Amino acid sequence: MKNLLGSSIKDLENVAIDYGQAAFRGRQIYKWIYNYRNKKKSIDQIDVLPLDFRKKLKDDGFKVSELSFQEKTLASDGTLKLLLSTVDNESIECVGIPTEKRLTACLSSQVGCPMDCKFCATGKEGLKRSLKTSEILDQILFIENEMNRKVNNIVFMGMGEPLLNIDDLLFAIRSINEDFQISQRKITVSTVAVPRMIKKLSAKSFQILGNCQFTLAISLHASNQKIRETIIPSAKNYDIKNIIEDCKQFVRDTGRRVSFEYLMLSGVNDKLEHANELSNLLKGFQCHVNLIQYNQVDGVEFKRSALKSLQLFQSRLANNGITVSFRKSRGLDKNAACGQLRQNARNNII
Repeated sequence: MKNLLGSSIKDLENVAIDYGQAAFRGRQIYKWIYNYRNKKKSIDQIDVLPLDFRKKLKDDGFKVSELSFQEKTLASDGTLKLLLSTVDNESIECVGIPTEKRLTACLSSQVGCPMDCKFCATGKEGLKRSLKTSEILDQILFIENEMNRKVNNIVFMGMGEPLLNIDDLLFAIRSINEDFQISQRKITVSTVAVPRMIKKLSAKSFQILGNCQFTLAISLHASNQKIRETIIPSAKNYDIKNIIEDCKQFVRDTGRRVSFEYLMLSGVNDKLEHANELSNLLKGFQCHVNLIQYNQVDGVEFKRSALKSLQLFQSRLANNGITVSFRKSRGLDKNAACGQLRQNARNNII
C-alpha cells in the first residue's frame, strides 16, 4: 500500500512520469492533497486527473488516506478530540485546540505508548506500534476538515513517544514545514526523554530537515530523580541530571531553547521545596518551564494541584530567575487527557 500523503512535489512529479504522464500531473496531485481542504480522500475524487490515470494509481494501491473516522468529542471551550481507526484496526487520538488566531493540532506518533507514565491513560495499554509518516500527517487533514480551519501550529503531545519513532517523526515534520507550509518554529516535539535520543534527534534533524528549528519539550514533571521514577518508571534508565546535560548540548547544537513540561500533581511535586529544587536543576540554562494543570484520568490515583499551589509554585520559580508560564488544560469537561477517548471506546462506555 503506497500513500501519497507526505510526498514532496518532486516525488509526485516522478509518480506521474512513471505512469507516462506529464510532470504537471504530479503538481496537480500535490495541490489537491495539500491545498484542497475538501474532505475528499479518495484518488477517484481527484477530478483534475485523467480517469485512466486515477484508475491505474488506485489499482496499484496508491492512497491519500488510510485512517478513518471513529468517534469525536467537542468540549465547551471548542477543543475537538478525534478517535481515528487505522487499517489494522487500531485506534489513535488527535486533538484540535482553537483560539481566535490559531488552530493547534496535537498529534500522535504511535499507537499506544511504551513509557508507562503513571498519570497517563495512553500508557496503561502499552505500545502497539509506531505510526507511519502518512498516518501522522493524516491527523492534520482530519482536524482541518472537521474544524473547517487551517492548522497553523503543531504539537507532538498525543499518544506515543516521538523519539522512539524518530525517522517518521522527522519526515512528517519535513512535510508539515514544506508541504503544509507551517514553520518549524510553530512545531513542538514533546518527549519523556529516552537515553541517547536527544542527541540523535538534533543530528538527524540536520540530516533530514537541513536544520533544527522546532521546539523540544521535555516532559520532566519532577524536580529530582526519586519523584520522577515514581511517576515515570522508565525514568530509572535516564537520570534527571543526565537529561539536563543532554538538553544543554541540544541548545548548543541547535541554538533553540528547550521547554520543560511540568504536570502539577497534588502532594507529589507541587510544593515550594520542589520549586526550589527545580530552580537549582535548571539555573544558568536557556530554558523555559511550562506548568500544566492535570487532566484527571479514571483509575489513576493522582489529583490536580490546587490553583493556589500552582500560582505559588510559579511565583517561586520566577523569583528564582526561571522563565515560567502556566498552561491551562483544554477540554476538561470532555475527558481530554491523552488516551481517554481511546480507553473509553475500548471499554464501550462512549
